[in-house]
Amino acid sequence: MPIFSYLAYPEKNKKNQLINDLSSLEFCEVHIADNEDVLILYTDTPDEETNKVLQDRVKALDSLQSLSMTFGHTG
Repeated sequence: MPIFSYLAYPEKNKKNQLINDLSSLEFCEVHIADNEDVLILYTDTPDEETNKVLQDRVKALDSLQSLSMTFGHTG
């Protein structure tokens, strides 16, 4: 089960949209960082293929400016 955490930076004035977009995706958990300029995204998928599909969907979001992985583990 691949588990990853990311820092997700929203496009300007699209933080709430990014929260909604990420929260609507299966296998995602979103938290607002203390400084509120960045989101913390946790993903937990059942397998590598599902993880790849999810990563592609996240990267395609118009509300997302950039995504930086902070931790990754496949078990």
